[in-house]
Amino acid sequence: MELRTLGRETLTMQVTAESTFRDQLMDRRRRLESAVAGKTPSGDVARLLVEVDAALARMDGGTYGLCEVCHDPVEIDRLIADPLVRFCIDHLSPREQRALEDDLALAARIQRELLPKANMRVDGWEISYVYHPARVVSGDYCDLINSTDGALFFMLGDVSGKGVAASMLMAHLHALYRSLILTGLGLAPLMERASHVFCESTLPTHYATLVGGRAEPSGEIEICNAGHPPPLVVTRDGVSDIEATGLPVGLFCEERFSTVRVRLAPDDALLLYTDGVSEARDAAGAEYGRERLGRLLASCYRQPAADVMRMCLEDLRTFRGGMAATDDLTLMVVRRALPA
Repeated sequence: MELRTLGRETLTMQVTAESTFRDQLMDRRRRLESAVAGKTPSGDVARLLVEVDAALARMDGGTYGLCEVCHDPVEIDRLIADPLVRFCIDHLSPREQRALEDDLALAARIQRELLPKANMRVDGWEISYVYHPARVVSGDYCDLINSTDGALFFMLGDVSGKGVAASMLMAHLHALYRSLILTGLGLAPLMERASHVFCESTLPTHYATLVGGRAEPSGEIEICNAGHPPPLVVTRDGVSDIEATGLPVGLFCEERFSTVRVRLAPDDALLLYTDGVSEARDAAGAEYGRERLGRLLASCYRQPAADVMRMCLEDLRTFRGGMAATDDLTLMVVRRALPA
């Protein structure tokens, strides 16, 4: 997911990000000075002090965040991970390239291990999902969690940004929700607590659109849509949307969230997706869109969750006509199963 703001909002975001980087650099300088209080800095400490001062000088001169070779912007996720970065990926040294490849491989492995089982059947619910990063790692968030009271929590979201930084934020959300669900909070308070922690522990430019749900054995589902593309409810009567009930998670520290409830009969289903699905484009630049997805879902009512997932992916592949994905893609089907 990319931030889509223009004009004054974009400028404000850039100024906020630069201010945050400056604060980080100044904090690092204070820590370094504290570490060598009363002594002459030497070795790595001296080198780091020089690099921090050089980064602050680039900021004052208006060249911070630009590659020193090609003068193009350095990847923002790399600046977030290390505000001392001076070169874009295309101009890393061979040693730095190998280190980056190793880091990406490790991040991808960790991310795969955080994902839930691909197909689940529990307490009358049948769940299937796909998780396809556009690059090595993804900024999409997907999880299924059994609570102590017998309910099933399902979460699907999309954090701002791309690359390693986005994957780190995805892992942060994963840990947050898994920890908070154990406290027994209701869905709305759970979303509010997670949003507060996420806001206070990340950069001001970071947030996540997210759908959080709680499915009961009775067939009732409670849903909170925090600024995410609307989930689609599929019943014998057709397909309907569940619009957002709040702003994205982490946008403000004191956000409040509300929920809606739906009851699914056997064979009814709920589809959650990220904008890598709805905003996928064909060779002519046309967008896949929610309407096409809705028509497809209506045509596969009563199909098992795994089959619905397969049909969605096949239709999306046909629509693209060979065009490569440019954004992370995640789909989840939560279906009310017939009694065994």
